[in-house]
Amino acid sequence: MSSSQTLCRNVSGVLLLDKAVGISSNNALQQVRRLYHANKAGHTGVLDPLASGLLPVCFGEATKFAQYLLDADKAYIATLKLGEATDTADAEGKIIKRCDYLPSYDEFQSSCMAFMGDIKQIPPMYSAIKYQGRALYDYARSGIEIERTARDVHIHNIQIMSFTLPEVVLSVKCSKGTYIRTLAEDIADHANTCAHLTGLRRINTAGFDIKDAYQFDFLSKIDIEEMDKLLLPPDILVAHLPEIYLNSSQVERLQRGQVVDLLGNCDIINVPRIYSDEGRFIGLGKLDGNHLRALRLMACGSR
Repeated sequence: MSSSQTLCRNVSGVLLLDKAVGISSNNALQQVRRLYHANKAGHTGVLDPLASGLLPVCFGEATKFAQYLLDADKAYIATLKLGEATDTADAEGKIIKRCDYLPSYDEFQSSCMAFMGDIKQIPPMYSAIKYQGRALYDYARSGIEIERTARDVHIHNIQIMSFTLPEVVLSVKCSKGTYIRTLAEDIADHANTCAHLTGLRRINTAGFDIKDAYQFDFLSKIDIEEMDKLLLPPDILVAHLPEIYLNSSQVERLQRGQVVDLLGNCDIINVPRIYSDEGRFIGLGKLDGNHLRALRLMACGSR
């Protein structure tokens, strides 16, 4: 393969990247994209530069299905420093408040339990949420406070892993859209103190686990053939959806944008993943009764 060819490979698949601290998700994505010489790449959910951990990276045809990981539950290990609040709610900000009171283990655990289940959370000013075309953090850096609407999120579980004041380490499993920085502040406030994050590590998303992820340093030391072997197939992103198998003529009709009528009673609802009789992943469809329409398909010939 020539150097010009390697700059535009049509590689498809999913890499489980263990993002390092101190680099943005987009910069991490671009670094890995250059390693793979991939034409097209995208990630499945932003991690702050302060945060490390699991960042699934999609290449080529897999980018068509990345959105299905954005909606997935996630799990984190969060390290809090009690007694100090910062303007960014993490260690990168300036200290804006100090609290003398530090709760006991039982008091702090009780506060954690108060945030289990469905809760409303106001997004932080230092976030990438857009307001009138600008990210909130742009306003925050200019000293402008924008009123934010509380969002519904779900906290599945909070466990105290370590309690050595003023440091507390929590394990948190939560729904999409949860800001762990805000959760840390709210728990601390409930416990009559203040806090900010000093560390955050994502360890799970949509069933993918950090133990199966690869660091950039490792990837940079192996050849491209070995890197390709680390890629998961695109349909791994939608493995939670029901599956349907079609014969060759049905696949052809679907790829031409035509409706496929399925025989018999179909008890699958919503969006199924579609395979050929030979097991090739075709893409996703939308079912209306027994009528199957294409929703998002792999390019013809893609694997």
